[in-house]
Amino acid sequence: MSVAGFPAGRPRRLRRTAALRDLVAQTRPAGSDLVLPLFVKEGLREPAPIASMPGVVQHSRDSLRKAALEAVQAGVGGLMLFGVPVQRDATGSGATDEKGVLNTAIRDVVAEVGDATVVMADLCLDEFTDHGHCGVLASGGTAGTVDNDATLLRYRDMALSQAAAGAHVLGLSGMMDGQVGAVRGALEESGDVDTALLAYTAKYASAFYGPFRDAVESTLEGDRRAYQQDPANLDEALRELALDVAEGADIVMVKPALPYLDVLRRVADRAGELGVPVAAYQVSGELAMAEAAFAAGWLDRDRTIVETLTAIRRAGAGIVLTYWAVEAAGLLAAGAGR
Repeated sequence: MSVAGFPAGRPRRLRRTAALRDLVAQTRPAGSDLVLPLFVKEGLREPAPIASMPGVVQHSRDSLRKAALEAVQAGVGGLMLFGVPVQRDATGSGATDEKGVLNTAIRDVVAEVGDATVVMADLCLDEFTDHGHCGVLASGGTAGTVDNDATLLRYRDMALSQAAAGAHVLGLSGMMDGQVGAVRGALEESGDVDTALLAYTAKYASAFYGPFRDAVESTLEGDRRAYQQDPANLDEALRELALDVAEGADIVMVKPALPYLDVLRRVADRAGELGVPVAAYQVSGELAMAEAAFAAGWLDRDRTIVETLTAIRRAGAGIVLTYWAVEAAGLLAAGAGR
C-alpha cells in the first residue's frame, strides 16, 4: 500500500543508525573466526619483512612465540604455521625431522599458548623440496610430475611428526588424491583419534599465491596445474568435498577466498548438509593488492579489511585464514564497519 504515490515499504528504516544496523546484521565476523598464518624461518635471529606482503614477516623462534601470544591476547581463533628450512632435498626430508623448523615451531607455539588457541600446521612438502612441488617427483616422468601415491606415504609420516609435536589441526594443502584418507589412516593406526584434519578441499591453481612463494622462498620449477584445481571449474570442488568428508576430514576449505566466493557458497551449502565446518583462505595476493591500494590512499584500510572478511563469512565460511587476523580482531571488537 502506498500513500500519495510514495512507498510504504522502506528498507532504509533499518539502516538509519548504527544501532539499528547492528541489531539486524545477518553476518557477524569476529576475531574468534579468524586464523593467522605465521611463517618461521630456520636460523633467523630477528623477524625479516616480506617485501611483497606488507606487514607480514618471516619469524625467528623468539618472535614466533611472541606473535602467537599476541594473537591469543587479541582473541584470534587459531594459528597456521609454515616452516622455511635452510636445507631442502628431493623428498622434503626436513618435513619429518623432529628437530626441523616446522616441528620445532609447533612445539614452541604449543609450549607458549597451550590450548588457548588452535595450533594448526601446514602439511605439505613444497616448502621442504628442492624442486618446490607439493610431493615426490615421479621417477622417469616429465619434469614436475608428482607421484601421487609416493607422496601420500610422505604425508603419512608428516602427519605423525606434526601430531607428535602437538599440533591440534593438520592442514592438508597438497591436493593429492586420497590425502585425507592416507593421513587419517596413519593417525588412527598410531592410536591418535584426536588430531583434527583441515582439508584444502578446493585449492585452485591461482595467480594469487605469488607473494606466498616469496614468504616461503619457494624453489618451484614449473607450475602446479596438474594437481591443483582449474580456475574454470566449480563442480569438481563438490566432488573433492564428498571425497574429503568420506575420507575423514573434520573441516574443509576453499582457497583463495575472494576470487572464489561462488565456489565457497556452493561448498558451504553442501558441507552444511553434512554438518562439516567450512574455512576459506584470504591468500597473499589478496593481501598484497589491498595493501598496495592502502599505500596509495585509494582505499580506506579499516573498512576494506572488515568488508572483505564480512564477504567471505557471508559466502559461507565459518573460519577465515587471513594475514590481517590480529588487526581485524581489534577492528571487529571495536565495531568497525557497522
